[in-house]
Formats: sequence, structure tokens, C-alpha cells
Amino acid sequence: MNTNQNSDQNSDILVTKPYLPPLGEYIQELRELWDTAILSNQGVKYRQLQKELQQFLGVPQAELFANGHLALEAALSIFDLHGEIITTPFTFASTVQAILRCGCNPVFCDINDYDFTIDASKIEALITDKTTAILPVHVYGNICATDEIGALADKYKLKVIYDAAHAFGETYRSRSIAEFGDAVMFSFHATKSFHTVEGGCVVYKDSSLTERLQAFRQFGQVLGTDSFPYLGGNAKLSELHAAMGLCNLRHYAEFTERRKMICSIYARELGNKPGIKLSYNDPSIKRNYTYFPIVIEESGTGINREMVLASLQNHHIYARKYFSPLCSNFAIVKQLSSSGDTPMAKHVADRVLALPCYDSLTADQAQRICQIILDLYK
Repeated sequence: MNTNQNSDQNSDILVTKPYLPPLGEYIQELRELWDTAILSNQGVKYRQLQKELQQFLGVPQAELFANGHLALEAALSIFDLHGEIITTPFTFASTVQAILRCGCNPVFCDINDYDFTIDASKIEALITDKTTAILPVHVYGNICATDEIGALADKYKLKVIYDAAHAFGETYRSRSIAEFGDAVMFSFHATKSFHTVEGGCVVYKDSSLTERLQAFRQFGQVLGTDSFPYLGGNAKLSELHAAMGLCNLRHYAEFTERRKMICSIYARELGNKPGIKLSYNDPSIKRNYTYFPIVIEESGTGINREMVLASLQNHHIYARKYFSPLCSNFAIVKQLSSSGDTPMAKHVADRVLALPCYDSLTADQAQRICQIILDLYK
């Protein structure tokens, strides 16, 4: 077992901690790079990781990028989107920043109260003649209403690009979530269930998009030519990052099981406590157990989120208000776009707390976190 986490009661417990493979295993992956001195430009490690991820995700095409944000920008750019893109305000800043940086305006749809994903029943009312796409987010690994969203996209001829930064490796109704929509972005940041330290990828169905995705990654250049017909930047995944990904993919199942154990402790201890609401656990989702959010409903208990957060911090435990504030409240977003009424998103953002969840967190530590929270309610 990875023993990065010190079990000392006075050690800081952060909201997340990346898995690191055995150092010798990573060094072994790097040896070939020292022999070839090829560190970038889709070298042998890139191509190997690309192939293994395509097999793991069950998709025919995947292009890897320096990070998930640039991967999302690439996914939006290849469809020549303009006008308005409907998304959720309850997401990380990257989702909305990508929309703005691609020259589009975000239109915010409210979320469900049970899993915190975009409320598909409210999307259609937001569609106008300026709408060109829907960008749903699989928040905390909870899967959006893919059937309903797909039907709306077909009806109004819209593109669907999924932000699946939280949902790597998951299946929904026995299907890989990489299969839904026109494109899916995964983040490989160090805090995610699978990481390459920094990295990301786009999976997509239409093979004719490959040239543009590759060009976006490399200054707009068509690979293997001297032609630069597209707008692009530098978004290449290095060989050192790809090597980390190859190591971590081998260990994915084992560290997912450890996070599952932590989540089961949280669910058992906190699931039936009045004043604490858990995200709905959809049995049709095969999860990666990367996040465990709780919503502190202060009505009738006198306990609010700030009290829980402060009590944990007094014990050197650092949960996170994830996501708060809403993206629709960012100053830059207010300048460039308009926000609709999203009362459920505001309600959750004002009360949500993501608890520490990572593979090296021990059962005793998870139990102690629960006890600190429950002691407030006595």
C-alpha cells in the first residue's frame, strides 16, 4: 500500500493527495527516454499511453494534451462553435473559462438537487437561435442525463461536449462514459483518479477531426508537413508525463478500491444523519470514488458549513468548498456573459463540502473525520 500519508494525529490531512507509483517503476519507464533523448512531440511513451487509454476507455480515438483545460479548449475549437453554449455554473472555473476563451458565451442552467449535475429538464427553455452546443459536466463522477441531453441535441442540431474531468474510468449503464456526446474531455491532473501529473485528453467519434485536434496541440501545424492552416498553441503532453500515466494506469484498479473503502466509511457514518445530505449514489454508475461531497443543511440543526469546516481545520483536516463560489459569480464571467436564475446551484454551492478522499487515507483517519463532524451534532 502507498504509505505517503503520515498517520500522526497532528499531520495535515488535505482534501486530496496524488497516487505515486513505486519510484523504481517510474524510473524504469524513463530509461528508454534517456536512450533516445526524445522528450516531446508524440514520442514512444505518448503513443503507448494513447493506445492503452483507447483500450481502457473503449474508444477508437483519443488525443492527449498537456492538461485537461487545453484539451477542453481543443474539443470546443474543432467544432467551430460560436454564439452560446449551455453549461452548469456548478463546476470548476476551467469549464467556463474554456467557453469564453473560444469566443463563446456561457448560458447557465440550474442543477439537480440529488446529484448536482445539470438539470436536463431545464435545458430546452434556454435554447435560442444563438445556441450551438451543450457542455454538461459529470460533477463528482455523477453522470449527467445523457439520454435527455442527446435527444435535445438531435432535436436542435447542437453539439454535445462532455466535461468528464471527474469521471475517468467510469461506466454508465454498462457503457463507458467516453462513448457519449460528440467529444469527451478527461483531466489527468495530479488530483484526479488517474493522473499524468499534468495532462488530459479528448475522445471523439469523427475521425476527420483528428488533424484539427493534433494541429491545435502543435501551433496549428498539420503533423508531418510544413503547413499551418489552423489556429493552435503549444499543448503537447511530454514523454515524462506520459511515462507517469503508463505507471498509474497499471495501478488504477487497486487505488480505486482503496478510495471506495474510504467512501463506504463516509456513507455509513454520515448517510443517515439529519442535517447532512449526501449525493445520490446511482447504482448504474461504476464509480472511480475520487470525491465525497456532503451538503450541510443547517435548518433544524443549528450547524452550518463554516462550523464543520472550522472544526475539521482545528484538527488539521482541510476539506474544501468544492464548488464555491459559482462560476456565474466570477467577475470576468459577469462582464462577458449573463447568468440566468440557478437557485439550486446557489443552494448547494453555499453548503457543499468535499471531504478528504485519496488512496493513502486510512480507515482510521476517515473514521476520525466522521467523528469530528458528528460531534458537532451532539
